[in-house]
Amino acid sequence: MENLDWGALGFDYRKTDFNARFYYRDGKWSDMEICDSEYINMHMSAACLHYGLELFEGLKAFRGKDGKVRLFRVKDNALRMQSSARRLCLPVPTVDMFVDACCEVVRRNERFIPPYGTGASLYLRPLLIGTNAVLGVKAATEAMLVIFASPVGAYFKEGLKPISVIIDREQDRAAPRGTGDVKVGGNYASSILSGSHAHERGYSNVLYLDTVERKFIEECGAANFFGIRDGKYITPKSGSILPSITNKSLRVLAADLGLEVEERPVSIEELSTFSECGACGTAAVISPIGKIVDMQTDDVYDYGTEVGEYSQKMFNTLQDIQYGRAEDKYGWCTVVE
Repeated sequence: MENLDWGALGFDYRKTDFNARFYYRDGKWSDMEICDSEYINMHMSAACLHYGLELFEGLKAFRGKDGKVRLFRVKDNALRMQSSARRLCLPVPTVDMFVDACCEVVRRNERFIPPYGTGASLYLRPLLIGTNAVLGVKAATEAMLVIFASPVGAYFKEGLKPISVIIDREQDRAAPRGTGDVKVGGNYASSILSGSHAHERGYSNVLYLDTVERKFIEECGAANFFGIRDGKYITPKSGSILPSITNKSLRVLAADLGLEVEERPVSIEELSTFSECGACGTAAVISPIGKIVDMQTDDVYDYGTEVGEYSQKMFNTLQDIQYGRAEDKYGWCTVVE
């Protein structure tokens, strides 16, 4: 696209040409509609505005070395949206609806897909909201699924850089047996305050602990956590952790590198035993962690200023698959024709 500095893009919204929309009314989903408006006409008493009946996904399309455009694990995002919708009692989109709409949004906004070699990509945001007017708390009978796109830059413009993280013992990210394991807006709203406090103190992210015993690692901000130790890739498991598609991919790549993969409760005492650790998610793939500080105990876990060997290898391999530089032997990518 002319006059767009791809290398200067951040992770921010930028208008593109078209989005895709579906409407659920009278017990069924509409056909896909293509829209060029950025706005949604909504009743002031819509269920999503009053009772948080909304959820979303995030995924990326990459222009590859061979010129082809690839969506990464789009079906996995569709399945996760279905899980979130069931939890919030929202109408459940089909996988085909989700995948077809994502592909169509990529096609319609082709001029916004960053060129290969810029490190940038096209980010897709599928959003599902309850739209019927309500006063009482109840399940939504009408809904809207909208999928829009925005070009975004490389998260680390100068390569991977280790971040500093603070442990938050004062605020919980999600309640046990709540909505922590699905991708709903309320989980993110509850993290804004502690995230803001962390940034004010000079830290990039917050490491949350379990809400019962305060001794098991949960998530790192809006991302999953992993640690490397003695030939093992170790990542926390609990009923309130979102199943990250990036983490799911990294576990496969870690095994390919000869690491033993462990998905289990991870005690905070294990932080001192890791040789490297990081946060992982769609935006950055991997955010290597250089230091973790526990403000309550004054404990500091220092992993150095350089990116760990395995973190770098997994990051490179995943990017190679996404950009078509390596064989996609697991069938993760959907080529958009």
